[in-house]
Amino acid sequence: MGETERSGRIWIGNDHGGYELKRKLLAYLDERHIPYEDLGSDSGDIVRYPHYAARVANAVSQGEAERGILICSTGIGMSIIANKFDGVRAALCTSTYMGRLTRAHNNSNILCLGGKITGELEALDILEAWLDTEYDGGRHDISLGLIANAEQNLSENSAWEPSEDFFKDG
Repeated sequence: MGETERSGRIWIGNDHGGYELKRKLLAYLDERHIPYEDLGSDSGDIVRYPHYAARVANAVSQGEAERGILICSTGIGMSIIANKFDGVRAALCTSTYMGRLTRAHNNSNILCLGGKITGELEALDILEAWLDTEYDGGRHDISLGLIANAEQNLSENSAWEPSEDFFKDG
């Protein structure tokens, strides 16, 4: 049983470009009995992705949601806006390998997908890998600590550089 199945609801958001893929992903989540909150567009009518990305990313940032999924035509726009929120590690994945490693190494908490560039079967494989892979921790904690430090400093000073210790650890 994966971490998401034990706890936490997944929040999912999409724009018009991600509507069809979202429907497939929701069916998959239903099959696995994984609870979700659908905040996305409910049709292929044109909408603006930042509204949907912000709702999901804010929920993850504030701890209302454990993880999120965002889908637009390419996944790029969703990942850009989602990563503006503190504590969000949104990863745009185009392969199963990326889905697995972003969880294992980056402890990503939002998966971004491209509804017009990633096929349904590949997207389902990516989602499965992302859901079922646990964070490795260990040496990856150093990088996540640096990311958290950068977020803190950037919100206070609008500038950040890794410390000299960073280069010794890397």
